[in-house]
Amino acid sequence: MCQKLLRDPRFFAFLFKIDQDLFMQAREGRCPFCGGPLHQANYPRKPRGRTLDPPPERVFRFSLCCGSEGCRKRLTPPSVRFLGRKLYLGAVVVLVSAMLHGTTASRLEDLRDLVEVSHRTLDRWRQWWLAAFVKSAFWKASRGRFDTPVDETLLPQSLLDRFLGALRSRALDVLNFLSPITTASAPGSMAF
Repeated sequence: MCQKLLRDPRFFAFLFKIDQDLFMQAREGRCPFCGGPLHQANYPRKPRGRTLDPPPERVFRFSLCCGSEGCRKRLTPPSVRFLGRKLYLGAVVVLVSAMLHGTTASRLEDLRDLVEVSHRTLDRWRQWWLAAFVKSAFWKASRGRFDTPVDETLLPQSLLDRFLGALRSRALDVLNFLSPITTASAPGSMAF
């Protein structure tokens, strides 16, 4: 099921549209540092993985730059496509990491082939979820939102399980939930 979603261009096009909406909301504001005007300053990203070959116009990170002389600070709105500075798309990191639970050697190879990811990268993602993520200020502040506690040893699968609906809807909910950690420059962000 996850493999199908990771190959669905409509899902990634929808994530692009959400990021576009987040960008437009941020663009309506002013620079949080000096109050100056904001100008579009997108930058290219080269996401790894073989899940899709997105059109070139969709492989950039929406961003803004202050137009005031002396400030020129960057404001990058939250994203549901990119998980901070990770090289793979956020949906890939979340869904592939969720599929790692209870995996067999054969399934692990299929998974690696699906997104062209090394064993070392999968291990790093697993450690990120189990160590860095659970110790983050974001997680400590957010985990209380769930009626049923999230099993931290089964992240991100246990997080996906806390949301309702089909996998597409649950994946989108998790990516929205994680969006505050995707940037350090936006007000209210909790990147680590």
